[in-house]
Amino acid sequence: MNGVWQVKPDFPLCAFVCFVVKDLDFTTKDTKVHEDNRRMPRRRIMRAYSFLIALAVVVLDRYTKWLVATRISLHDSITVIKRIFYITHVENRGAAFGIFNDSPAQWKIGLLVLFSIAALVIVSALLWKSRHAMTASAIGLSLILGGAVGNLWDRLLSGRVVDFLLVYIGSYQWPAFNVADSAIVVGAGLLVFEILFTKAPEAEKTA
Repeated sequence: MNGVWQVKPDFPLCAFVCFVVKDLDFTTKDTKVHEDNRRMPRRRIMRAYSFLIALAVVVLDRYTKWLVATRISLHDSITVIKRIFYITHVENRGAAFGIFNDSPAQWKIGLLVLFSIAALVIVSALLWKSRHAMTASAIGLSLILGGAVGNLWDRLLSGRVVDFLLVYIGSYQWPAFNVADSAIVVGAGLLVFEILFTKAPEAEKTA
């Protein structure tokens, strides 16, 4: 009545109390503050490690692309292991491993940029909210973040990405890729590994 929630006299008191306090933390204030103070430094350290991994990927990706762009002419290559591994210089206007590279659509660059930005926001949020332990998933997300930034950098500057790692498997040529692509694939692999093979803490306790 008049916007005020009234409890009926026959409403069970215990149910009312449970409804009001079900989300309350009964830990004392001093204990809660003490626990938070212990956890925050470690969580900040883990976040710093995660973003340092991402930064290392970006730096390595930028440096290797710069080396290739300045030392190897476009479409030239250097043999590292004959018929297996080459260092080349190609430019990719599509996604990782040359996906959509041959598409004439003008909207693909904008779409790839938007997709990369969305991925950066999601991965950054996941890293920020991750637990204070440096798990395989945290490392994987860090690698994905660094790889996404590396390729987004190229797309924003020139609309194309420099690829230079070329691998042959028998007679099959794997699409050229770069450090950023490698980091994304390894990071995704770590995420899949943790999902498939790592037990949740609750499962470990019941095992």
